[in-house]
Amino acid sequence: MSKVRKGPWQVEATTQKYKSAWVEVTEDKVIQPNGKPGSFATVRLKPGVSILAIGDDDQVYLTSEYRYAIEQKSIEVVSGAVEADETPEMAAKRELREELGIEAESWVDLGTVDPLTSILHSPARLFLAKELSFFEPQTEDSEIIELVQMKLSEAVQMVMDSKITHGPSCVLILKANHFLTKR
Repeated sequence: MSKVRKGPWQVEATTQKYKSAWVEVTEDKVIQPNGKPGSFATVRLKPGVSILAIGDDDQVYLTSEYRYAIEQKSIEVVSGAVEADETPEMAAKRELREELGIEAESWVDLGTVDPLTSILHSPARLFLAKELSFFEPQTEDSEIIELVQMKLSEAVQMVMDSKITHGPSCVLILKANHFLTKR
């Protein structure tokens, strides 16, 4: 590998430490901005989408699911990975239908969030879904997802009270609230 610059860092070599369908971990041997040698690990996840479904009555539709890494249930917006053959919009529609059985006529793209920028590359595109229709969810075998329904103002308060802590969910709930109250 030829030497590559990443901002003020000079990458001397890259070694893949782990790779699965969802995660890739690499270690770069680098020359740091101060001129000294060092190493830097990066974790890459598939790009993702997060979707907040909201009804005409200001009810939002969230999920509650046990999260293995944090060893507890987490209340979140619908989230999932963008597959190689999908656009973020396609992935958002698929994930909302699979996880909660919801389809939406109106979609608002509220931008992207990078949940943890120091070692994690995992951009998540944020969507607000409106004009909802309800069907039977089609969850994956590994998913046990409970529907959580509340007013948007309650979800905002749960973010502020650290009862909703999933990064993309927090950003999306606050951005959606701002978007909807500015109109």
